[in-house]
Amino acid sequence: MHKEDITQVTEIDREAFPTQWPPPNYQNELRNQMAHFIVVCDGEKPVETTKSTSGKTGLISRLRRFFRLDRPSDEGQSESPGHYIVGFVGSWIMADEAHITSIAVREAYRRQGIGEQLIISAIEKAIENKADILTLEVRVSNTGAQALYTKYGFTQVGLRKGYYTDNREDAIIMSTDKIRSAPFQARFQQLKEAHSSRKALADKTTPTK
Repeated sequence: MHKEDITQVTEIDREAFPTQWPPPNYQNELRNQMAHFIVVCDGEKPVETTKSTSGKTGLISRLRRFFRLDRPSDEGQSESPGHYIVGFVGSWIMADEAHITSIAVREAYRRQGIGEQLIISAIEKAIENKADILTLEVRVSNTGAQALYTKYGFTQVGLRKGYYTDNREDAIIMSTDKIRSAPFQARFQQLKEAHSSRKALADKTTPTK
């Protein structure tokens, strides 16, 4: 994630988690050597025109994944200026463990497979950085997210009582098995291929106008 992305990422975060306090400081995340962020952009929708369209096209093909440069010292050109960020996922990678700290998709772009693509990307990033397991917390009430995480090999390993400061809701701790193991990799590849097939089908069946 680059500094140019912070305004949009913060906007998405506030839309998805309006009661979370304090809100994440993404300026600090840029300086965090353990932090890795991936954003998804609508490659055909410039930021300047975002208020005039709804985003409910269903065309996953219009979305481009941009893997953010992970180190704040990296002065490379950002790939997302001028593009509309529609979702993001953040993780910390510490030694052999990766922990998903945040994941969110703009409301107008939900139910189009973007959240699933972000989970896939987070797992790929963890594997790329030699992590063995991936963990996260999720609200007890967020059964939809729990189902997605379970699909990708996360299981409940604990409970954090009163974890969320807005309403003292408990958080379920979820973790994967060894993500570089042969069984996990085989299942992961199957899920990735199935997700890609669904996107391809959507591209063929969804009108462009």
